[in-house]
Amino acid sequence: MYRLKTVLILVYTLLFIANESQAQKGSKDLSLKEAFAGRFDIGAAINLKQIYGRDEKATALIASQFNSITAENCMKAMYLQPNEGEFNFRDADRFVELGEKYGLRLIGHTLIWHSQAPHWFFIGKDFKDVSREVLIERMRKHVQTVVSRYKGRIKGWDVVNEAILDNGDWRQSKFYKIIGEDFMELAFQFAHEADPNAELYYNDFSMFQKGKREGVMRMVRNLQEKGIKIHGIGMQGHLGLDYPSVATFEESILAYSKLGVKVMVTELDISVLPMPGPSHGAEISTIYKYDKTLNPYAEGLPAEVESKLASRYKEFFALFLKHHDKIDRVTLWGVRDADSWKNNWPVRGRTDYPLLFDRNYQAKPFVKDIVEMAKE
Repeated sequence: MYRLKTVLILVYTLLFIANESQAQKGSKDLSLKEAFAGRFDIGAAINLKQIYGRDEKATALIASQFNSITAENCMKAMYLQPNEGEFNFRDADRFVELGEKYGLRLIGHTLIWHSQAPHWFFIGKDFKDVSREVLIERMRKHVQTVVSRYKGRIKGWDVVNEAILDNGDWRQSKFYKIIGEDFMELAFQFAHEADPNAELYYNDFSMFQKGKREGVMRMVRNLQEKGIKIHGIGMQGHLGLDYPSVATFEESILAYSKLGVKVMVTELDISVLPMPGPSHGAEISTIYKYDKTLNPYAEGLPAEVESKLASRYKEFFALFLKHHDKIDRVTLWGVRDADSWKNNWPVRGRTDYPLLFDRNYQAKPFVKDIVEMAKE
């Protein structure tokens, strides 16, 4: 009896290994970075577990599928400089080392953002807002310390993130209220001084909306007229099954490219879940209470919804390929579905399916169609 159990365990083990090997082979055969070579870079945002090599399957996907990585969180100001003058580069250093190990294009995200900025940036010893001069100096020191550390290693920086509202007006952030709209100019100037060869980007969500597009274009033209370097626009790709239209997104790609800057599709994911509110953007502070009706696919994605997701991804990658002469990079906001922030925004504890690789690290069936599309 003991010998029979041993044999059965051995058989099941061999079958499991064979299935795992076949699955991994299937993912390796679908190489996104090879498919899009010569068109645009294809990247992913990576988390701390992946940065430290504690998710070996994700590391294998990163190495085989992508030629660019973005730091999802570890390069945001609240983590790099939690207290004034106390920099913690441990996680960011590991991110850079991982990218260099696999020869990946490194994107630093993000130097200046109203969210995930440490409170001390804006507050003095009297617990009141600091002066314009003090905040400028704090911003200068932060930007130049970080960019200088990775000079020649990080290819591009999201210098400023989400500073313009959907209607094109300036976001009323502390940076804007204390310094004024020239905080944008100063941030790009400081970054360029720290590494003159690094590419510098502005990154934002809902960049397909007309009001925001016009506001961003005014901002870029202002920098250009003043001789301040800005190399690219990051169009965050937080999309849904029914928004925005491909035509609307295309209109913005064309508009931004006319500014003479690179266009990048950043933070790409396509949510299949219902939005609980009217906004289709990615306003990080907007949080809704959990309701099971807002989490309809916790046990799995129905075939008809998966078909819609497939069609949506293929439509957008067809658009990216059409304008590959204008698009420099496409970055997925996560490696696989389980990594996606969409599982916890704008409602915590949901199950979304927004990326190209599923929770088992497998390429979704439609990915092969995208790869074939790129080969045409």
